Amino acid sequence: MMGKLALITGGTRGIGAAIAQRLSRDGYRAVVTYHGNDAAAQAFTRDHGIPAYKWDVADFDACEQGVREVERDAGQPVEILVNNAGVTRDAMLHKMTPEQWRTVLDDDLSSCFNMSRAVIDGLRLRGWGRIINITSVNGQKGQFGQTNYSAAKAGMIGFTKALALESACKGVTVNAVAPGYTATDMVAKVDPALMERIVAQIPVGRLARCEEVAHAVAFLVHDDSGFITGTTLSVNGGQYLS
Repeated sequence: MMGKLALITGGTRGIGAAIAQRLSRDGYRAVVTYHGNDAAAQAFTRDHGIPAYKWDVADFDACEQGVREVERDAGQPVEILVNNAGVTRDAMLHKMTPEQWRTVLDDDLSSCFNMSRAVIDGLRLRGWGRIINITSVNGQKGQFGQTNYSAAKAGMIGFTKALALESACKGVTVNAVAPGYTATDMVAKVDPALMERIVAQIPVGRLARCEEVAHAVAFLVHDDSGFITGTTLSVNGGQYLS
């Protein structure tokens, strides 16, 4: 019997890659999307045997077409969606350009709508589904220099709650995972002196591992988590408590 098909956006590196590998080990058929880095995507597929599809999750039509292509190739419908893709364009608001604002809102928040819209009809029709939205601790507490990113990630939490209410009677759960600072390529670009100050604010005294975030996703995807919906699971080492 084939495992359920799980689609993870932005899944060739960092947290997304860890989620894809974890779900694959748990018996799901994992498929990932990416947008820019062909070399990283090819290496990921070669190393892990997980197919990677290239499209822009900020493009509504591309998401619709991409999901249909994935389903045709797999011979089964997407039943699990993990909205993980995202970017940062950090700047203080008084220096932020409209392009920096739009890029982050489109790639981080509008992509969540685009991808969910492409699968939601099928999930409702079949009476089972899981949507997991990867938000951020900075969407919960805000962050200096990240009005765009914090707004997008906070928006994902509101989106999660509303879609959970719409979908609950159809057997579809919608949840968010809010990682704290995690050891990824994105975080590696942060100035070391700033990162030292950030880690000092995390009670467990370290960054998260990508595998720890993936574990939270695997928990919410599981059949036994069907009574959990509309929630945000924080994986932040105690940095922000709500």
